[in-house]
Amino acid sequence: MAEHIVVEGVGGWLAPLADGLEQSDLVRALELPVILVVGLKLGCLSHARLTAAAVAADGCRLAGWIGVEVAPPGSDAAAYRELLASALPARCLGRLPWRPGGDPADVAAELSLG
Repeated sequence: MAEHIVVEGVGGWLAPLADGLEQSDLVRALELPVILVVGLKLGCLSHARLTAAAVAADGCRLAGWIGVEVAPPGSDAAAYRELLASALPARCLGRLPWRPGGDPADVAAELSLG
């Protein structure tokens, strides 16, 4: 038996899963906490704050967020992480580094938590 199970959403919080089935319906039915994945780029602060507000309005719990670097080193990823940390009502659970074309398993192994 697995210690943890991750159920991945698709298309963002307000993207329906099927006719008459919203992401929030599944999260509530399974009593899941929500982990928000944020691409660290221009507009991410607004996107993350709006999503966090929608999660709360839907009666779900935002357990944390993970920042994903979507641009090469030297970008503003660190500044975006700082802004998000002060603006979101949940803690940063980690970050994924920028790795274009990287194997998903290799990139996941680089997830730095905390």
